[in-house]
Amino acid sequence: MNIKNEIKQLIQNEFLSTGRNDLFRKPLVGFASADDPLFAQLKEIIGPEHVHPKDILPQAKTVVAFFIPFSETVVSSNRKLKEVSVEWAQAYLEANILINRVSEKLLQMLAEKGIKGEGIKATHTYDEETLKTSWSHRSAAFIAGLGRFGLNRMLITPIGGAGRYGSVIISEKIAPDHRSEEEFCIYFKEGKCQFCLNNCPTKALTINGFDKHKCHHHLLEVSKEFSYLGLCDVCGKCVVGPCAILSSK
Repeated sequence: MNIKNEIKQLIQNEFLSTGRNDLFRKPLVGFASADDPLFAQLKEIIGPEHVHPKDILPQAKTVVAFFIPFSETVVSSNRKLKEVSVEWAQAYLEANILINRVSEKLLQMLAEKGIKGEGIKATHTYDEETLKTSWSHRSAAFIAGLGRFGLNRMLITPIGGAGRYGSVIISEKIAPDHRSEEEFCIYFKEGKCQFCLNNCPTKALTINGFDKHKCHHHLLEVSKEFSYLGLCDVCGKCVVGPCAILSSK
């Protein structure tokens, strides 16, 4: 088994070990070259605070990105309620734990092969005041060919956009995956559907932009409702529409 398949298998095995088919579906994994010019462009797209893979790991050759898709049950629970569902909050927390564990196990496996690597924690990599991030897992996943961004500013994969993303930077050169030109957002594909805009509880998301501070304030208010679970600043109302699940894989 080559290293690319070993990485994919490890991520799949960690998913299976959770036994949480009630929360998640089978993960997707993608690979990008650390030298892809899009990584340098993120400093312009997101901001100068966004680091390059080689800022994190000077020997970086490849960025491994993976997507943990939420189950139909989780998506349905958060779609039918006005407030954020407990199932969605639990999936968010458990996915973050899984992403961090996958990253740790992957780095351990690679280290045994003499391959260097660095992981990035699943969430809260942003500045508390500017809300700008130093590393975007979704952008890394886009560069690795996992999907395309939708009207909701979220990455939508061929199996949907409801879920969580993780990424790991490694020193081993692995052939990058192809980035599809196919749109998965119905609005971008067919010129209709604005579910995400209409379902945003704060109207922070509009056709022309996104007020991240308004959204963040709402997330902090929601987190108070789930304080018994842990740090759970979630909403997800913009990702439970038709693009949430595009396949049952």
